[in-house]
Amino acid sequence: MGKKSDGKVLAQNKKASHDYFIEDTIEAGMVLTGTEIKSLRAARANIGDAFATIRNGEIFVHNMHISPFEQGNRNNPTDPTRTRKLLLHKSQISKLLGQAKQEGYTIVPLKVYVRNGYAKLLLGLGKGKKQYDKRESAARKDAQRDIQRALKERQKIAR
Repeated sequence: MGKKSDGKVLAQNKKASHDYFIEDTIEAGMVLTGTEIKSLRAARANIGDAFATIRNGEIFVHNMHISPFEQGNRNNPTDPTRTRKLLLHKSQISKLLGQAKQEGYTIVPLKVYVRNGYAKLLLGLGKGKKQYDKRESAARKDAQRDIQRALKERQKIAR
């Protein structure tokens, strides 16, 4: 019996790194129905507007859109953006709660993937970027791209 390999990324929040400084990440399991996991495996999910909250010692993800499964049965959820419970240890939740209580920090879903047959959600602890921070990151990224381009040109000439 071989070990199941890590699955591909099914949904990714690309705006998260643009809007937040991601300081810490944590992997959480998700409580899903059978048809939701089938739809998720077909990569019919969107976490662009999703966010996580902690209530009564439990963590939930809101606005995570999983399209209803076409061949679904009567247990197929009618609300694709319903609140879904995340599975973490109590110590992990209390650590996240303590960090998220700080000024300007929020819990942001980064990506959804399947590991060893279970759907996982990578959560990031992010601090919101201001407009000037976004400009600075874009300028840094452009400068790095220019450096790489110049090095590539130099290597072509050297041959």
